[in-house]
Amino acid sequence: MAARDEHLRHLAAVPLFASCSQKELRLIAKAGTEIRMTAGTMIIDQGQTGREAFVVIDGSVTVKRNGRKVATLGPGAMVGELSLIDHGPRTATVVCETDCDLLVIDQRHFSAVIAEVPSIARRLLENLAGIVRGLDREYFG
Repeated sequence: MAARDEHLRHLAAVPLFASCSQKELRLIAKAGTEIRMTAGTMIIDQGQTGREAFVVIDGSVTVKRNGRKVATLGPGAMVGELSLIDHGPRTATVVCETDCDLLVIDQRHFSAVIAEVPSIARRLLENLAGIVRGLDREYFG
């Protein structure tokens, strides 16, 4: 299992948390729990309600949307992040391609971090706006 410093490094690489300070990243890391999943394990099922997000610490995951592979992600990638913000249905299915170490951050613990340090919410909104703007430029020019 990875050390907390490694968790911080991976969280800092996640676009959603890109502008968070080291102190804020430490709080987010504390809200998570590291788990090990074996190759072939489905961690997210498209259409199901999500209540947690996963940061890949070690290994790789395959992301499929409507049964079609759209990405393979490795250490530092986050999947399921919208579930930290809303209770909406999962937009993709994610399966461990290899054995994986994952940092699981559930909505309840993440909300407690936001309540403790409200400035994190502002940073997340700014990062989400940047992500949406990037997608807008990519698809609409």
